Amino acid sequence: MTLPTGPVHLRQVRSGNLRSLLLAMLDGPASRAELAQRTGLTKATIASLVEPLLQQRLLIEDELVNRGRGRPSRPLRISAGAPAAVGVEINVRHVAVIVQRLDGSTESEQRIEADNRRSSADDLVDRLADLVRTVQGESGRDLLGIGLAVPGIVQDGEVVHAPNVPGLTGIRVGDRLARALGAPWVAVDNEANLAALAHVWPHRLVGDDFVYVSGDVGIGAGIVIGGALYRGGSGFAGELGHVAIERAGRHCTCGSHGCVEQYAGLHAILRAAGRRGLDSLLPALREGDRRARAAVDCAGSALGTALASLVNVCDIGTIVLGGNYSAFFDELAPGVRTGLGAGVLAAAHRQIRLAASPLGRNAVASGAAALITRRYCLEPELLLTRRSSLSPQD
Repeated sequence: MTLPTGPVHLRQVRSGNLRSLLLAMLDGPASRAELAQRTGLTKATIASLVEPLLQQRLLIEDELVNRGRGRPSRPLRISAGAPAAVGVEINVRHVAVIVQRLDGSTESEQRIEADNRRSSADDLVDRLADLVRTVQGESGRDLLGIGLAVPGIVQDGEVVHAPNVPGLTGIRVGDRLARALGAPWVAVDNEANLAALAHVWPHRLVGDDFVYVSGDVGIGAGIVIGGALYRGGSGFAGELGHVAIERAGRHCTCGSHGCVEQYAGLHAILRAAGRRGLDSLLPALREGDRRARAAVDCAGSALGTALASLVNVCDIGTIVLGGNYSAFFDELAPGVRTGLGAGVLAAAHRQIRLAASPLGRNAVASGAAALITRRYCLEPELLLTRRSSLSPQD
């Protein structure tokens, strides 16, 4: 087979090499020689790739380091002043925004508690636009782009169904936010999917195969197989909160009955515990309040029952509890394990790992920012032409 030659092929090769370099930089500062070892590229190739990144201040050089052998070297690192990504989260009880650098490190974050169940799309967009303007003004830097996480099913940029924030249903909320900010585009995805993404980009925090469970008023799941999000044929995979665990059970906002979020969602837990919010529930759990403990035990068992069905179908061995669940993971986990033990087939022959999210409540907004930084690292030519590159994804 004859390989293609000429400018197009050379651009493809250079783009692939640049991608390898940026991915290697995510592992931390390194000299040119160390980058050559990490990537398998020659030192000359590394030198040619590094130069334009230094010129645009995407990379910077540290002071000379003498490690005792060979010539002193100047480690390269991703610049703290490089353009950053903004991750925005709409959830039932709050909105949040985070600014992240290309390497995934957080520069700033804000979170506002708010009941969004009766908010219109216009009200939500106005609130988010104000938040983004505030953090952008504080950072004083160029933005690579904006990612938006919503608590609902998203298809081709439209929120198809958001039962807990109905003002979003049928709305292209990313387009509205982009217009409000004068931005070319805003990328939109489901909040649980993006929280799961934050656990694999830029670093794999819990392995290659896991299900991330987002616990708020609603319950969502992001399924990761082989390090990649599994979305299903229509992109709707992961609606764990609407798995029915009691056929003639409680009425759900989705229109069905017996959905697990009516037993293990945050509102259900607080109602059963006789508490108004997490700030009241958490001290009660620490103090051994029987009603609070019983509410969390029942919720854990219900959640474990729903997760058992997922494990039986997908055979995923790691379950990560995030969102509000991470705040009382130790109290919730025993009930979840009970539900899993009762519902998972051949449970004694499986190793099911249950873990709290290391990102806590920041996972969703971090994943929304990761939607942007990942794109720029995998399509590095956009970094070098970023003024004209902020256009909708294909």
